[in-house]
Amino acid sequence: MNRLVGCALFVMMTMISNSQTKVEWVSSTQTEQWKQNIAVATTPADEINDVEIKLNETLQTIEGFGTCFNEVGWTSLSLLSETDRDNIFRELFAPGAGANFTICRMPLGANDFSRDWYSYNETDGDFAMKNFSIDNDKETLIPFIKNAQKYNPGLKIWASPWSPPSWMKYNKHYALKSLQKGITNSTSEEWGIYFTGLDNGLKPEKEGKEGTDMFIQHDKYYKAYSLYFVKFIKAYKAEKINIGMVMPQNEFNSAQPFPSCTWTAKGLAKFIGYLGPEMNALNVDVYFGTMERPNEKLVDTILTDVVSSKYIKGVGFQWAGKDAISGIHKRYPDLTLYQSEQECGNGKNDWKYAKYTWGLMKQYFNNGANAYMYWNTSLLQNSISRWGWKQNSLVSVNPETKTYKYNFDYYVLKHLSHYIKPGAKRLSVSGNFQNLLAFINPDKSIVVVLQNEYETQATISIKVGNEMISASMEPDSFNTLLIHQK
Repeated sequence: MNRLVGCALFVMMTMISNSQTKVEWVSSTQTEQWKQNIAVATTPADEINDVEIKLNETLQTIEGFGTCFNEVGWTSLSLLSETDRDNIFRELFAPGAGANFTICRMPLGANDFSRDWYSYNETDGDFAMKNFSIDNDKETLIPFIKNAQKYNPGLKIWASPWSPPSWMKYNKHYALKSLQKGITNSTSEEWGIYFTGLDNGLKPEKEGKEGTDMFIQHDKYYKAYSLYFVKFIKAYKAEKINIGMVMPQNEFNSAQPFPSCTWTAKGLAKFIGYLGPEMNALNVDVYFGTMERPNEKLVDTILTDVVSSKYIKGVGFQWAGKDAISGIHKRYPDLTLYQSEQECGNGKNDWKYAKYTWGLMKQYFNNGANAYMYWNTSLLQNSISRWGWKQNSLVSVNPETKTYKYNFDYYVLKHLSHYIKPGAKRLSVSGNFQNLLAFINPDKSIVVVLQNEYETQATISIKVGNEMISASMEPDSFNTLLIHQK
């Protein structure tokens, strides 16, 4: 018998059988997203099933889901009418409305989806940070965040830099890989990268390399950079935005043509020794990351260092870092682990990538992740970043018609984030069918998210406690079941 699969759109409530169990069922396909389905039958459980949800075997606690605030996200949304923009923020952030985002990331200075390069202090030698300023952010990031806070005042926000001020680096430049006009640097349709013909002003002899510290390794620079973080936290607090956590460097192994800075793990460990006490004094957590390599030893270096280990409360993983999270979770089972940035796609926002997104979520949650964050909240349709990259986004804005749409990735993410509440725990499952994730919320409701990856309809039987739930899933679909047992 062909058995189920499926994780997508929203589902409706059903009261079936004498147990009075209510099952809400939402599904999504390429042609129809967030479809509320008819009643799902529940019957007394027997020993024959496709999957059993182990209600007594709880795993990691889920802190939440979210996205990132970056400059290009705000500039794209700014083209919309105030009504449309408010509808998007309500859908993304209002409790119970749509995505239910509760924890989000922001850059500390420029990132690869900024309008251009900037930092909060480009005055060479200003170790006292007298010229520190967040004026740039008052045009973009601060209104972006405040619009989200209107719908979720308790939104948690954390930050990480892509690059320190350029004068704090050995090459005195925001980038570590050169882009030169007239030279074909990189063109990859698969990854949405179009660097050809761009120029970032970095000479090839000034490039940085993985495995080196491009941040100047002197105490006065460490102290100044720690003060830079302090000034950032305080400046945002003055804007009524609390930053609850920081990571010291985005993708510290990657020398990029956009804002970036390579560090060794030992170099970061030393910097954390300066940063940690300053953040503790402000009641701001420090996580290690973001970790974009499948090398667990780089994380171990920080977690076993006598000084830095005192301050690290968690680790952020992204891209190839997904292959390091399993080992770290096994060795440090009580350590909080974030999926800090979903892989960015190639700008096509197609169904194929939405299915890849589901695979990423399974990879992270099945290996101990406590939170999951998307990258681009909003982009213009077919746009290329300042540094030549097309990427996916939750929302696409048409600059000509001033209209918008939610992309497939958004609905797949919503299949989890709409139902799984902060404080939920992942549940262990058993059986022949494994293409699913299961969670139990603080209110004891059970969330089961499934994918039917096949081109034919599939039926699956799910044992939950003393009951069996059976549902027939559409071909190539995502499905969420919200189960209220009484």
